[in-house]
Amino acid sequence: MRATQLLSGTALVATLVAGAALFAPVQAQSSPTDTSAVTSTQEAAWLSIRDLLDRLEAQGYSDFTEVERDDGRYEVKAKDAQGQRVELDVHPVTAEVLKTEVKRDKR
Repeated sequence: MRATQLLSGTALVATLVAGAALFAPVQAQSSPTDTSAVTSTQEAAWLSIRDLLDRLEAQGYSDFTEVERDDGRYEVKAKDAQGQRVELDVHPVTAEVLKTEVKRDKR
């Protein structure tokens, strides 16, 4: 009987911890501080990476080396039309470039 209570208690704690771990990221994303960021409820509307890259190519960017999701946006490392290495913050639904940062060469 004691072993059954111990297992039941352990199972309950594990369930609560797993539930909290699943709920915490959703709660954290539901109130972005930047209004240009996309909320988690809009995440289904995000462009696929392929579509995102196609749109950025049409804007003159090329040589994409990294794409990742960060703070409700895509972060993309690429070259701009002048051949400079840049890091872009891109709106995930519209592919609008929100911020451009020119990077130094690693020489």
